[in-house]
Amino acid sequence: MIEVHKLISSGLGIGYVGKGGGTVAAIATCLLWYLLQAGGEMSLPAQLICALLLTVVGIWSADQVEPLWGKDDKKVVIDEVAGMCLALVAIPLTLPHVLAGLVLFRFFDILKPLGIRRAEQVRGGWGVMLDDVLAGICANLLLQVIMYFTQF
Repeated sequence: MIEVHKLISSGLGIGYVGKGGGTVAAIATCLLWYLLQAGGEMSLPAQLICALLLTVVGIWSADQVEPLWGKDDKKVVIDEVAGMCLALVAIPLTLPHVLAGLVLFRFFDILKPLGIRRAEQVRGGWGVMLDDVLAGICANLLLQVIMYFTQF
């Protein structure tokens, strides 16, 4: 079962690329998000369920690999996958919107403003996932505000 958790937590192996794995995982998530909706956009409930399931499975898998790999190892990128999905919930499925979501998510994920960094102090899989979940939510909210006020 641990091999399944390694596969999930590494974003189907993306985490093994080394430095920049989080960015690669976020870009791959954008592409997959787009491809999954190419035949028609997912409903808002479906988008939320997808992001929630990824978060729950990510918490579980990150918790399982932590004794092997250590606290929030760079191979663990399921947190970026879930956070990126949250950044794209209810965002129009256009290249400019998805790119804006990616840039904003990576901004909040890397710099961790607004107290996001404190979420890393939570133990286990929750701590691994929580900062990226918050980064995704912040990115989404900021993009929603930008779209509302600028007609972007």
